[in-house]
Amino acid sequence: MGFHADGTPVVELHDADVVQRKVSWEDICEKSAKVISFIDLAGHERYLKTTVFGMTSALPDYAMLMIGANAGLVGMSKEHLGIALALGIPIAVVITKVDMCPPHILERTMQQVQKVLQSPGCRKAPVFIDSESQVIDAALKFPTKRVCPIFQVSNVTGQRLDLLRMFLNVIPSSQAQFAPLRSGPVEMPINDVFSVPFVGTVVSGVLKSGIVKTGDSLLLGPDSLGQFTQTSVRSIQRKRVNVACASAGQSVCFALKRVRRNQVRKGMLLVSQTSTPPCAYQEFEAEVLCLYHTTTFCVGSCIVLHASSIRQTVKIMSILKIDGPERRRSVSLPPIDDAKPVMRMGDRARVRLRFMANMEYITPGTKLIAREGKAKLVGVVRSVGNQGFVNMVQQSHDEVHNAGAWQEAGNNSTHLPTQLSGAA
Repeated sequence: MGFHADGTPVVELHDADVVQRKVSWEDICEKSAKVISFIDLAGHERYLKTTVFGMTSALPDYAMLMIGANAGLVGMSKEHLGIALALGIPIAVVITKVDMCPPHILERTMQQVQKVLQSPGCRKAPVFIDSESQVIDAALKFPTKRVCPIFQVSNVTGQRLDLLRMFLNVIPSSQAQFAPLRSGPVEMPINDVFSVPFVGTVVSGVLKSGIVKTGDSLLLGPDSLGQFTQTSVRSIQRKRVNVACASAGQSVCFALKRVRRNQVRKGMLLVSQTSTPPCAYQEFEAEVLCLYHTTTFCVGSCIVLHASSIRQTVKIMSILKIDGPERRRSVSLPPIDDAKPVMRMGDRARVRLRFMANMEYITPGTKLIAREGKAKLVGVVRSVGNQGFVNMVQQSHDEVHNAGAWQEAGNNSTHLPTQLSGAA
């Protein structure tokens, strides 16, 4: 969707030219001062894995949760809301079909949405948009993730669609946060791969850092052996328009030379050729929170991991519970060797995960979602390889040893260390 410099949409619904012919992306991009890309993700439970992959790989700036006024906030809507919250994406709610919904049902839906947004898990201030002044105020506060604008629209009567378009035009772009990354090395996770006749292999994704120009040489990988191969960019497209270069924060397509379609898979990435070659890892360590699980996660459990464009089954190799600083220092902590490494709903832990199929390129700080049915783990990657977990376990052993020494000292003296007295 494109907007002119004065804020009006490039494509007007009442424009007769739009009715007579199909408007191309070239026309929209040529006339637009601002372009918004929509990613339509499935709402059915059967396609939840596709929705999670789209949320993690497309790096959306904002999320719009669509709720039918007559259906209310159903289970999958809450699931999608939780995914957006876990990834830290600002959320706006759009309640549709208000023209066909009885007033008392609409009121019940509004109260239900408001209750969920104000719950301890969300902690957002719902703002019901009814005027242009509310649109401006909500758009300015929207990136802070503290407010959640709520629109009530009808695609039949056009009710409040003008306010929604105005909101989409006013919300700030995320390009400013990618500006410092443009001077860094190229990194683009591959979201999809195509084989185009007379062009060759084409990959698409969001350029996370760096600037790529036509003809640049890049490394593609990792393959099944964790290796990277050299390739070059034949051509670049953005919004189906040929461009000479692409920069960080843009969704792009690259046509690659000397690469076959069967050599590329989702989860691979393109990186710059630097003095330090990129490394793929079989194992990594992450800090996670367990959600929506009726039983337990234990060592040996296999779950599906979503991190950036990676979607692969991982195996839990080790678990180290995180119970908070007070409980971690408690003198009643059992030895690490005797503790049962399990996770239940609400538990935080540091886990070591192992990819079951291919080695992957993953970096510390990457947000992740792991799922097994309705069970969810959300967290962030802390370290890659084995060293991070070894240091963490050694630190935990030292803390337990120190706690035991303090307890023994306490039995022989009436004075305990100050930092232990609260836990004791």
